[in-house]
Amino acid sequence: MRRKLLQGDMSLQRAQEPSDQKSSGRKLRLLSAVWSFASTALVVVCLGFAWFLSQVSSTEMKPSQNADGIVVLTGGSSRVSDAMELLASGYGKRLLISGVHPTNGFNDIQRSLPDSQRLLACCVDLDYSAVNTRSNATETRRWAVERGFRSLIVVTSNYHMPRAIVELSGAMPEIKLIPFSVIGDKWRDDPWWTSGAALRLLLSEYAKFLFAELRLALGGLDLGDSLDTSDIAPVAKPATASAK
Repeated sequence: MRRKLLQGDMSLQRAQEPSDQKSSGRKLRLLSAVWSFASTALVVVCLGFAWFLSQVSSTEMKPSQNADGIVVLTGGSSRVSDAMELLASGYGKRLLISGVHPTNGFNDIQRSLPDSQRLLACCVDLDYSAVNTRSNATETRRWAVERGFRSLIVVTSNYHMPRAIVELSGAMPEIKLIPFSVIGDKWRDDPWWTSGAALRLLLSEYAKFLFAELRLALGGLDLGDSLDTSDIAPVAKPATASAK
């Protein structure tokens, strides 16, 4: 009787072994697939970040040609003053300052840029509606269409330019965009990879850039603005209050 029981246990063990092996094989294949996907995704993200960095200009160069208008997206130091210089040099007929804080106005800009009174009186428009890069694009399109402009020089910080071009191109594909990247002091002094703050800023911008690309690839589907929230706040320097 005992021998029969032992034989039965051994038969049951042999029956269970193939089942256990199959389950273990499925787990290994699943882990391998997950690891392969994660590795591929990491490589793609790293290559994408390398491409993104190649689009972040390290030198400030004048636009290669004139345009109908100029738009500056407020937020970084010297963006507005650089845009005013382009306007004064005849690179565009008119300037839109997009994303101006409600507490700022022409008088604030004039105090910051004393030589700008003539241009402010004739050729500058202020946009108070935009609160982020996406709404910058919406308001810029409205302004350009009203003016009948077919080409624009886009003025913003170098790290912000890739995302700005994506959003503006998505909002007005029929209008030619000519980038003018403003290089801040912190980008001139030391390489970005030596600064933790600069690296965090670039990674944040890259994430926002990917989010904008994804949203537009899905036909402009509203995915929310969780990665591009408004951070307009009064600052000491006039007309540069909307940090993007």
